Amino acid sequence: QLQLVESGGSLVQPGGSLTLSCTASSSGLALDYYAIGWFRQAPGKEREGVSCISGRGHITNYRDSVKGRFTVSRDNAKNTVYLQMNNLRPDDTAVYYCAATVIQPQESDNSWTNRYRYDYWGQGTQVTVSS
Repeated sequence: QLQLVESGGSLVQPGGSLTLSCTASSSGLALDYYAIGWFRQAPGKEREGVSCISGRGHITNYRDSVKGRFTVSRDNAKNTVYLQMNNLRPDDTAVYYCAATVIQPQESDNSWTNRYRYDYWGQGTQVTVSS
């Protein structure tokens, strides 16, 4: 079993920055067995994949609209995965979720965006970008 808790969401002005954290607690496999995906869901929209990082952090993926602005990283010793978000825009406003899967992402492969491959989800944290 794996429990995930997101934190760090807030109200921020356009152009601002936020760092989200996803802290995991596991009663089974160590965190480095799991790839962690970040998803977001805006009101009235489908949940979409934002980024993904492999279990040991060697592979990272991003949706096109956040490339160059968001950076995913992890510290397995602290059981925490981070999403650094810079130059935030109003269309980044959403509830952000982290999720875990034992299926590791591949480079140049968008299958990481499939929400149904993730077995564990956090409760979400609200990010609002507005002036």
